[in-house]
This record gives sequence, C-alpha cells and structure tokens, in this order.
Amino acid sequence: MSMTRQAEPAVTPPPAPGPKANDGRTTRRTPVRRLLARPEVGVFLGVVVVLVFFLIAAPPMRDSSSMANILYQSSTIGIMALPVALLMIGGEVDLSAGVAVVTSALTASMLAYQLSMNVWVGVIAALAVSLAVGMFNGWFLMKTGLPSFLVTLGTFLILQGINLAVTKTITGNVATDDISDMDGFAQAKALFASSFELGGVQVKITIVWWLVFAALAAWVLLRTKYGNWIFAVGGNKESARAVGVPVNFTKISLYMLVGFGAWFVGMHQLFSFNTVQSGEGVGQELIYIAAAVIGGCLMTGGYGSAIGPVFGAFMFGMVQQGIVYAGWNPDWFKAFLGVMLLGAVLINLWVQRTATRR
Repeated sequence: MSMTRQAEPAVTPPPAPGPKANDGRTTRRTPVRRLLARPEVGVFLGVVVVLVFFLIAAPPMRDSSSMANILYQSSTIGIMALPVALLMIGGEVDLSAGVAVVTSALTASMLAYQLSMNVWVGVIAALAVSLAVGMFNGWFLMKTGLPSFLVTLGTFLILQGINLAVTKTITGNVATDDISDMDGFAQAKALFASSFELGGVQVKITIVWWLVFAALAAWVLLRTKYGNWIFAVGGNKESARAVGVPVNFTKISLYMLVGFGAWFVGMHQLFSFNTVQSGEGVGQELIYIAAAVIGGCLMTGGYGSAIGPVFGAFMFGMVQQGIVYAGWNPDWFKAFLGVMLLGAVLINLWVQRTATRR
C-alpha cells in the first residue's frame, strides 16, 4: 500500500523592517506648516511690514513717546477687540459693542452727577447695566435662534436712541456734566485713565490692562475647559451640545464678556475726558470686528486666537497715528483700514490653505 505524503504549506518570511508606507490617513506636518497654522502668523507679518513702512515714511514715529502714543491708541481698540474676538471664535458677532461703550460711560456719569453720589456708585451701576445688555443679547439670540447680526443690530439702534434721548432729557444737552470734582473721581481715574513714567516716557495705564487682558484671554482659550467650549460652539453648536457642551451658557457668557469690555473702555473714556458725548460710539463696533478679523479670527467661528487681535489692534494704532506723523491727510485712514482688512482676509486664507495642504 502506497502512502501519499501531503505537501507542507509554504511559509512566507516576514517582510524586512522598513519605513511604513503612507496610507493617506495620516500626514506629518513640517515645523513651518505648524507655525503657519497659527491664526496670528498672518497679522504678525503684516504688522512688521506696516511698522517698517511707517518708520521710513514717518520719521517722528521713531521717537519713544510716539510709540507710547501708538500703543495707547491701540489699547483703546484692543481691550474691546479681545472679547469681540472671543465672541467671533464662538461663532457670533456684536454690532452693539460701540454704542455699548458710550451707554456705560453715560450711566456712570449721569447717575453719579444727578444724584450727587460717589462716582464709584455710578461705576458699579454701569457695570451692572453693561453686563445686563450683554446678557440680553445672548439670551435673546438663544431664545429666538435669530442671526446675531439682526439681534445686535436691534440692540445697537435701541442703545443709540436711549443714549441721545435720555441724555438730552436729564442734562438738557447732548453731553454729560463734568464730574472731575466729585468724590471718588481721583481713585477711579487712577484705575481707568492714569499714566506712569517709564524710561522718561508717559505710559497710559490702559496699555498695561490691555496686555493683562490679552494674557488672560490666551490662557482661557488654550488652557481651560471654557476655552474648549468656545471653539466647540463656534465650530458646530449642535455637535457641541451633543457631547455635553453648555451652548447657551457659553454664548451668553461671551456676550457678557463683551459687555464687560464695553464697561471698562467706557470708564476709561469718562475718566479721561470727565464728560461723555451721547452720540459717540457709532461705527466703533466695525473697528473692533475688523481688528479681530485682521488678527486671524474667522467670521464663521471656530478659529482664531487671543494674540492675533492684539496685533490687529496694534496695526490700527500704527496706521492711525502713522498717517498723522507722516503729515498725510487723516481722511485716508479709513481707506487704509479697508486695504488692511482685505489684505488680512487674503493672508489668512493663504495661511489656512498652506497649513492644511498635504
């Protein structure tokens, strides 16, 4: 009897170790692309270009006192641009931010003067009013589901009318009375509108507050759960809600942060000039939004940083004062702003495409 022997299965030796083939699902980004992915890179490059240009075209800008003045102008924009930027990262806008600054200042001034009270009473009341305006914007937005453009445009018109009508009714004028001789004025001025000497140059306290607020905002965005919530609701609020993000709280609190910024800038204006014009603030909201956009924040939400708006506000200050130092017609300022805004949008688009290109 013959026996048939079965062939043993062939054993395939394991492949030699070597570099793994890229299956298309993962890509390694170079350090340059990781840097370009930062929202503030584009505006930083723009700041360098604008600074060099005006240092050449406007020699007075090279003086340290001129730079201190530029930083001061930038800080008055930058303090408000920070909460506006956070709100934009959260997917919303606020068109009432400019007049809300004036509303805050008018509240503090008229309440203290007309009732002959310590100015700090007016300051605290103005804070409550500013936070209430922000809360209303956020609550109405979440309650109705209307676009933030429409909601805050309505608030803008309401506040503008109240500012003018109430001021005329109470003071008989379009401006508030001088409060410089009232109790508590000196202490409030020291906090909101004082100056100190640094290297022989007078530096406004708002510059310090601006940098402190920027550092705090950057820490919140990058190191806290609340910062993650901001990015989440700005990217897709329904997806964020599905994973447990408190969307309503986040949106309302962001509007209240804008209210806080309006209060602070309003107090600075009041204690810098001792009086407030009720018709001011119109158009400033666009400046704040433009500074945030130039700083790398997208109007669609979910993308941006706290450092970018700092550079954006600094660029505004440079252009605003640089035109004056160069001896040019200041009417060109708005034209420069338009060019900067369009340029920033194109640069941000290029940065995003470069950073995400495989």
